[in-house]
Amino acid sequence: MTEQVETVPAALDGQRVDRVVAMITGLSRTEAAGLVSAGSVAVDGRVVRRGADRLHEGQVLAVDAPDVEREPRPEAEPGVEVPVVFVDDDVIVVDKPADLVVHPGAGHEDGTLVNGLLARFPELADVGQADRPGIVHRLDRGTSGLLVVARSARAYESLVAQLQARTVLRRYRTLVWGHPESPNGIVDAPIGRSPRHPTRMAVVADGKEARTRYEVVRRYDEPTPTAEVLCRLETGRTHQIRVHLSAIGHAVVGDDRYQGVRQSLPCPRPFLHAEHLGFVHPGTGDDVAFDSALPPDLVQVLAQVR
Repeated sequence: MTEQVETVPAALDGQRVDRVVAMITGLSRTEAAGLVSAGSVAVDGRVVRRGADRLHEGQVLAVDAPDVEREPRPEAEPGVEVPVVFVDDDVIVVDKPADLVVHPGAGHEDGTLVNGLLARFPELADVGQADRPGIVHRLDRGTSGLLVVARSARAYESLVAQLQARTVLRRYRTLVWGHPESPNGIVDAPIGRSPRHPTRMAVVADGKEARTRYEVVRRYDEPTPTAEVLCRLETGRTHQIRVHLSAIGHAVVGDDRYQGVRQSLPCPRPFLHAEHLGFVHPGTGDDVAFDSALPPDLVQVLAQVR
């Protein structure tokens, strides 16, 4: 641990303790709040445990910060366009286009949704994890549709809790190969890394719990048997819908990773769109919901079936 001591300048008079701790340590707002609650922060020699307490000019702030090698923070990139469908002080709802990676990672150091959002909402840098600020859930690169991003610390905590409690409603529309026998069903099968293909996920005995509800809404016979299916996530594992549908013999059309590409029906990407998102607003407590129409590239694929 390293003690960092700062005298509060006039520019930070009236600011919250956790916000100033985040600024001087380079930690995220959530990590800074954790230091405060753990008793690692003192003001004028007295330990404070409420991140919401306000600081005043001239006070001496002392922080026992952990000695850790921190990942580089994502940078703002104004050139990355992010379609925002709703925004307020707590949340940002995005209609993510296909082929846009959500946050930086191996092979995608920049040009992500997070980089674009930071250009418009720089305060996101203090929310959640430093390497993926504001992000509480993700969509695969090839998946389009709705995603909620936390804009405040309270929103981050609330949305993470809602996702853990499985109360966030996430509904996806997909087109799969073949006709599922049952019009409604639940795929309840654990998901983990494939032992044969480490870059893929698979249903494995020692994987993490994963549940996907599905409903067949239309069946098509030409040019080959396919079905339009609505899926609701009860958990949020990597590639969950794609893995589960492939495991029951009905791979997502256009999914080159999970046996979903066939010449009989060309598709430019996995036919998977997050069309509905509902959650409890972290600030108001109201139920809010958003819908996204199927994008043109997938509409064109549907125009080929009958």
